[in-house]
Amino acid sequence: MHLELPTEPGVYRFFNESGSMIYIGKAKNLRRRISQYRNAKRCKAHHKMRKIVSEATHFEFEICASETQALTLETQLIQQHRPKWNVAGAFFFLYPLIGIRFEADDVYFCYTTQPELFPAFQFHGAFRSRYRTREGFFSLIELVRLIGHSIPRNHLQKKGLLPALMKHQYVYGFRQIPKEWKLKLEAFLKGDSFEAIEALSLLLLENASATKNAKDTQDLLRAIRRFWRHEILSLKNARDRTHHSSYPVLQKERDLIFIQAKAV
Repeated sequence: MHLELPTEPGVYRFFNESGSMIYIGKAKNLRRRISQYRNAKRCKAHHKMRKIVSEATHFEFEICASETQALTLETQLIQQHRPKWNVAGAFFFLYPLIGIRFEADDVYFCYTTQPELFPAFQFHGAFRSRYRTREGFFSLIELVRLIGHSIPRNHLQKKGLLPALMKHQYVYGFRQIPKEWKLKLEAFLKGDSFEAIEALSLLLLENASATKNAKDTQDLLRAIRRFWRHEILSLKNARDRTHHSSYPVLQKERDLIFIQAKAV
């Protein structure tokens, strides 16, 4: 590896013998960062570094004006090339969105990574953590089942709300949902207000099944709160800090908005 690297921020790329890009990284100080690869130890923390070095035959770098610019370029390159050793940010197209649709006293929910398949829904997101988003979404569905009546799957198909390909895509519908709760739901998913969940909690106090299984109900409410705090609010705050007006946020733009927000 080159011994006289610059000390400026930048992006570096490792290539294997066949010329394929295997890893993209960013650095506040290129010389210091590359020296860490050169001096990687035989420990768990350096395992990935040693794997990359053992496979790489050469590397390239590009100086950037700032660490933020380096992080932005790194994200864009990872999205474009998806090298084998890059995982975070490479699969932005798997970031989930949650959709809602209102019809009279009915409400429909959708969880998907392909919002284009569901044009009838108004979407919120994109969210990064599939785990927290799924946990929050399905916890919400379980609680809504207690205050509404589930719409059968064949009725959803007749209404054209279920596309032919449904792998990892979920749609649920409920009837007789209290109007005052529905009005707050959109504000919750957009990050403007937590009132929908507070109102839902009050409705559940009047439900025999929810009170009988109080611990399970509280666990589901806590999961929704985690989703609100870590995904909904964090996206809302990033949008506000960057004055990002387009909504929902495109999956490809989500990480870039957070990078810009940190620089503000």
